Amino acid sequence: MTTMSSPESTSDDRLWGALSYLPFFGWIIAIAMLLMEDKKSRPFIKFSAVQALVLDVVLVLLYLLLSFVSFGILGLCLWIIFLLPLWAAYQAYTGKLTQVPVISNLIRNQGWA
Repeated sequence: MTTMSSPESTSDDRLWGALSYLPFFGWIIAIAMLLMEDKKSRPFIKFSAVQALVLDVVLVLLYLLLSFVSFGILGLCLWIIFLLPLWAAYQAYTGKLTQVPVISNLIRNQGWA
């Protein structure tokens, strides 16, 4: 993951962006932000929310796939996968846009953020 500085973000933008990446319940916050007009109009918040949602879907699918392939043996240890977004949350809180290699390009190409 790489980061880009985002000078137009306010402290409120950074807080909401970081909350969207939190493991296990960040997707709820991300969806709520995309439903609020004042939040989804802010580019930093919208980018963070959409990227967090896509990242959560990818991580859940990866977790399910690896759990199925390993027949549950490694599945118990795979919960660590859900801690990876904490780096993105930290970067968002410091005002930097985190660039997840495939996901960031996907959401930009689709026009989602």
